[in-house]
Amino acid sequence: MSKLPELFGSMVFNENVMRERLPKETFKALKKTMDEGTPLDEGVANIVANAMKDWAVEKGVTHFTHWFQPMTGITAEKHDSFITPIGRGNIIMEFSGKELVKGEPDGSSFPSGGIRATCEARGYTAWDPTSPAFIKDGSLCIPTAFCSYGGEALDKKTPLLRSMDAIDKQAKRILKLFGKDIKRVTTTVGPEQEYFLIDKKLWEKRKDLIFTGRTLFGAKPPKAQELEDHYFGTIKPRVSAFMKELDEELWKLGILAKTKHNEVAPCQHEMAPIFTTTNIAADGNQLTMEMMKKVADRHGLVCLLHEKPFAYVNGSGKHNNWSLSTDKGENLLEPGSTPEENAQFLLILTAIIKGIDEYQDLLRVSVATAGNDHRLGANEAPPAIISMFLGDELEAILDSIKEGKPFDRKAKEVLQLGVDALPAFPKDNTDRNRTSPFAFTGNKFEFRSLGSSLSISCPNIMLNTIVAEEFRQFADVLENSKDFNKDLNNLIKSTLKKHSRIIFNGNGYSEEWIEEAKKRGLLNLKTTSDAMPLFLEEKNISLFKQHGVYTKTEMKARYDIQMEEYCKVLCVEAKTMVTMAQKEILPAVMDFLQATSYSATCLKNYNPNFKCLAQETLLSKTTTLCDNLVLNIEKLENSLSKSKESLDLTEEAKFYTNHVIPAMEELRITVEELETLVGEKYWPFPTYGDLLFRI
Repeated sequence: MSKLPELFGSMVFNENVMRERLPKETFKALKKTMDEGTPLDEGVANIVANAMKDWAVEKGVTHFTHWFQPMTGITAEKHDSFITPIGRGNIIMEFSGKELVKGEPDGSSFPSGGIRATCEARGYTAWDPTSPAFIKDGSLCIPTAFCSYGGEALDKKTPLLRSMDAIDKQAKRILKLFGKDIKRVTTTVGPEQEYFLIDKKLWEKRKDLIFTGRTLFGAKPPKAQELEDHYFGTIKPRVSAFMKELDEELWKLGILAKTKHNEVAPCQHEMAPIFTTTNIAADGNQLTMEMMKKVADRHGLVCLLHEKPFAYVNGSGKHNNWSLSTDKGENLLEPGSTPEENAQFLLILTAIIKGIDEYQDLLRVSVATAGNDHRLGANEAPPAIISMFLGDELEAILDSIKEGKPFDRKAKEVLQLGVDALPAFPKDNTDRNRTSPFAFTGNKFEFRSLGSSLSISCPNIMLNTIVAEEFRQFADVLENSKDFNKDLNNLIKSTLKKHSRIIFNGNGYSEEWIEEAKKRGLLNLKTTSDAMPLFLEEKNISLFKQHGVYTKTEMKARYDIQMEEYCKVLCVEAKTMVTMAQKEILPAVMDFLQATSYSATCLKNYNPNFKCLAQETLLSKTTTLCDNLVLNIEKLENSLSKSKESLDLTEEAKFYTNHVIPAMEELRITVEELETLVGEKYWPFPTYGDLLFRI
């Protein structure tokens, strides 16, 4: 590890490798494409492809693959070897610019929302030169976009790149108002990744974890996270070994893995990278999730990325730290030492406030999944109500602008810790709010609503496009201004008066906030089936068409894919519950009842005067619950059969929300009560106590 600089990026065809292996003019042309998004000449592509191949072959690579991100939420790859026959049983290793730039995977076998029929198989992958190629599992992986034969985006990367172009275009208009000539504005992201690690041998004994990624049954253990002794605690040796290898694997791939620690729940952990350009961050996060699972397996562990693998303890999220930077290194969300005097920052901040208020539905849609519905609203996950946290200082500045009063800046407070040897340090201008969905944290916004298994592409598509639209509107007003300062002040003031309802610095978990949010007119979209229909509202279709991010066809396809996935996930979970209850839990309970009744019979045969209160009480409680178990199984099965009666996806999703999920919950409650009564040796699979504490 003493040679970490040499290890970092060693499996990436990065700028250093390009500069070393490409002719100067070729590197210059490719760099321009990477930095400014300009088209790449075919001749340049041929030279790049050959250099990539030579570099990869030297590292023992035999195959290449177009690595893309279909609407499954995970990545896809089809591998082809470099070999080309040259006659007489001989081969050479070749890789052309054509193979680099374009691939042709099956376009109908991935979720398409009806864009592709089964009989219409052709789809295309197109090289994304702004994201570097890398080596994984002995193949050269080329990050690509994925589209249909008709050109519609079938992936998450294409609209993400479009949204980055949109915000670049509009942000440059804003900066030009302040006399700045900028070549490129990029969004940057640092996605913190939470996850659980459990023992693989225990995982293998639970069908729910195998089929769904979460526990569908589980009584609360005697100890969970009440003592708050896991968060930032000493990392166990087995987990530490996993983290060490994970870091090394990620560093090889050029992923800036920076922070690792224990999270709040038992066997929960977090990894956080350093900020990078959004599309590269999205690629890196997909690789991170894949690598977490692979490395865990090598350590006899299983990495759970589900948002709520265990009831009664924290779920797992993915905090999307989002910011804006110019090619000259300026962070556009840096307030400076006197933000009240920083007109550029205040205008950009106001635009974001307006956007989050007007398109709060889209932010909720961007994190809507069956798994995340379990998580939002408690245990450090923000509520389903979208709001913004700015902190006391910024809110006071904005209030002074709205009211037309001077801002009263207080001297920065210095914290004294009361021990001479400890340093005094300036207190931050604001505390952190762990319950806020969209919180300003100094020079970035932290969107905390993302679920741990989610691709970060969709939330960032939404953020980029929303802010691009607000920049467009502001630029349209100010570019024609005859008195810039006056119009700028009026624009900021009037916008804040209209949209400040979205700002909330208080406790997002409180009942008072739910009532207050309702009075403010903010949306409370508790489930995916509540949120998703808003995606297709006319204002949202218009937004994405305006900036060339989605067509109406692409939006309808994504709606259908999301709703269908929601129904399928819940269907798999419900079927798994029925299977486990019928084939594992019910037989185990009956065995326990038989043993208990046999014990009572033996004792009474020995002495008829024995009351056998323990056995009688257990038999009474357990028999009643066993009867309820059978009834709950039947109720869930009936709900499942009725779920398919609707031919409309929206209605089917609502049926799952309103009928199947409650039936699942009733079955779960009954099983949890049985788990507390049935003897441990009879219970058919590992309990929460086993799963959470045996690593």
